[in-house]
Amino acid sequence: MKANYQLTKNLLICGDNLEALDDLKKQGIEADLIYLDPPFFSNRHYEVVWGDEAEVRSFKDRWAGGINVYIEWMRERVIKMYDVLKDTGSFYLHCDWHASHYLKVMLDEVFGYHNFQNEIVWAYRTQGATKKRWSRKHDILLFYTKTNKWAFNYMTERSYMQHKYGFAKDDFKIDEEGRQYRNALIRDIWEITALQSATKEKLGYPTQKPEALLVRIIKASSNRDDLILDPFCGCGTTIAVAQQLNRKWIGIDISPTAIDVVERRLISKNIGAIKNKDFETTGMPTTLTKLKELKPREFQNWVIDKMKAKHSKKYIGDMGIDGYYDKTVFTDSAGIQVKQSEKVGRNVVDNFETSLRRAKYKKGYLVAYSFTKGVYEETARVKSKNGLEIKLVKVEELLHGKFKVWVE
Repeated sequence: MKANYQLTKNLLICGDNLEALDDLKKQGIEADLIYLDPPFFSNRHYEVVWGDEAEVRSFKDRWAGGINVYIEWMRERVIKMYDVLKDTGSFYLHCDWHASHYLKVMLDEVFGYHNFQNEIVWAYRTQGATKKRWSRKHDILLFYTKTNKWAFNYMTERSYMQHKYGFAKDDFKIDEEGRQYRNALIRDIWEITALQSATKEKLGYPTQKPEALLVRIIKASSNRDDLILDPFCGCGTTIAVAQQLNRKWIGIDISPTAIDVVERRLISKNIGAIKNKDFETTGMPTTLTKLKELKPREFQNWVIDKMKAKHSKKYIGDMGIDGYYDKTVFTDSAGIQVKQSEKVGRNVVDNFETSLRRAKYKKGYLVAYSFTKGVYEETARVKSKNGLEIKLVKVEELLHGKFKVWVE
């Protein structure tokens, strides 16, 4: 018999969801609703600006080996999600046309064909139309349940009519513009506006979904105090909506950058998560060993965030400047270069000096795990000869909070 574990605090988990889901299962934690928006099989490389034009995050959505590798990668995770879903729970997988049909076959095998409830089409209007074919402007939501008993709070929307013939007087209403409508049950095609560049809630996350989409899912397929699980929580839309709708929640993401963004989102939205101290974050890198396991992008993001600096506008082609401080910190702004290496040598300083001069910086930070003796000699030479100041920062200083911004 499964333990009836009561979650005392909402959880943000930084780590591989395979391991995190195993841990939840061992603790007897079960979700009432699982929503996942995993990386699509789209072969895209995302490099986008976050928040302001200075903050950039890059995401890979590539799957070497083709569709079969992707589906097996997903199957392994879906099976573990199935294990932590309540018998009365609901499951929504968000995907697009690249792999929706393959994913449905896989989900039929895991959940059972008879537990498939809906293929929901989320239709939207965004830029990027084509004259070569019908423009691809929809995503797919595959809705499954674990058994034949599940929570569902039906919802209605306005259905506009050309005339009132055939309807009782109280079956239709008149809107503000004098048009007739009746409240009809929402069907499986949803027209919900996608996020645009000027949308207030937009964070810049490349695959961010509108809160309105998650509001509909969470309201329909869960009740107050139910537990919502998002195993690919990204920038935290599911988490933010669950918090606002008084649901418990667990968010998992392998990216420390994403977890940091979710925390900031909860704070900035002022929705009570921080004030009430009802969530905790686990799994963020706290040792040098864990930091060395990060992928280069994530390591660079971690360093720049720890330094409270700004990210360069590009990850690729950044001309040797990974981050920077502007003139709100220095009289003269400063560039930052990050090396995920031990015993960084003299040649790195020479290259960094060139990068700083090209970008017209008079100060710079070089970050690495350790430096050779030659590096210290070279930075002293550069300052004496050219007046260019380069400060060496060890990753350990950032990890243990010993780094201080070099101010005038």
